[in-house]
Amino acid sequence: MDKIIIQGGMRLKGEIDVSGSKNAVLPIMAAALLTEEESVIENVPSLWDVHTMVKLLRSLGAKAILENGCLKVKPGKNLKPLAPYKLVKTMRASVCVMGPLLARLGEVEVSLPGGCAIGPRPIDLHLKGLEALNATIDIQHGYVRATANKKLRGAEIYLGGAYGSSVLATGNVMMAAVLAAGKTVIENAACEPEVVDLALFLKKMGAKILGEGSPRLEIEGVRKLHGTDYRVIPDRIEAGTFMFAAAITGGDLLIRKMEPTHLNAVIDKLRQAGVRVDKFKNAVRVRKTGRLKPMDITTLPYPAFPTDLQAQAMALMAVTPGISVITEKIYPNRFMHVPELGRMGAKVYLEGPSAIVHGVKKLSGAPVMASDLRASAALVLAGLVAEGATEVQRVYHLDRGYEHLEQKLTSLGASIRREKE
Repeated sequence: MDKIIIQGGMRLKGEIDVSGSKNAVLPIMAAALLTEEESVIENVPSLWDVHTMVKLLRSLGAKAILENGCLKVKPGKNLKPLAPYKLVKTMRASVCVMGPLLARLGEVEVSLPGGCAIGPRPIDLHLKGLEALNATIDIQHGYVRATANKKLRGAEIYLGGAYGSSVLATGNVMMAAVLAAGKTVIENAACEPEVVDLALFLKKMGAKILGEGSPRLEIEGVRKLHGTDYRVIPDRIEAGTFMFAAAITGGDLLIRKMEPTHLNAVIDKLRQAGVRVDKFKNAVRVRKTGRLKPMDITTLPYPAFPTDLQAQAMALMAVTPGISVITEKIYPNRFMHVPELGRMGAKVYLEGPSAIVHGVKKLSGAPVMASDLRASAALVLAGLVAEGATEVQRVYHLDRGYEHLEQKLTSLGASIRREKE
């Protein structure tokens, strides 16, 4: 098991490129199963989750080769309908193979998924949507078994949940619907860029989809899809993490190969905090030019402030004078980084779904433990500005979603290295 050691106090400066989107590429990889033909997916990041999904595709009988950011997937004719526990348990997004396998094979058996420990994330919306498409669902011994009653049929589906729309459920139901007979309408569909990216990939395969990026998706089922070539969008969460890294270190970063419009809510909040953000066509420049100011943040579905950047924002607010309030509306239990930031001197108090952050003059380096993917990033950001050395343990969480993060930060002037625990 690895740990990351950070010597704080270095100001980040320079230019950095953003990798392909983790949250976009995983469902797209699953969608490649919808045809027998080969698809070529480019801008694929080298991440733990991506390599796990490659193993899952192979276990299902598909040929999958990942080299230098290019993934070739050829499912062929003989796919297996079983996604085993040993692979699915480590990555929640693996549940996305359910829709494609059900659509192609008429049956699928998938282990209940795992992933980050950020509170309960049931798959009830996935199952609700698939049942509406004429599937029978049975859950036994930790596995979900879905079978099509002769054939999937289009339907009107409302994907409302306790915390709003679901990105993965929208994707799963959309992938099943593209081969279902007739028309499917998904109301309260997720509007995130990653859902749009999946829809565009499916349309290049021959699917008929209208309304991507809106709460209403209309899908006309087709008999067959074909292979295609596709380039995945940049990772907006990685880009946002670098934006907060520039702000917290008083740095000056040009963050390239990204889509600024995907982060309008984040840019707005950073500007409110006194950070200068200049937007370009495929880049932003982030500079701390004056005194930081406190801000209030509420995480909500896109296009609002993303839950996946809540922890990184808290790291910045921990060293911002005044009182900031962060309210988590997506995953109310997503505050597992708070005690670890407290070990570094942060003053954060939890009140229900809100965190009250009293900014301190400085943080001090300490041994801390990552509890989930984005908490890991927050602890790294805190370590960049803390006095002394910070050791972040359990960084396998970090490897699930950030491609070569320590190398990228080192290229910008950070003092950071990886060691075996």
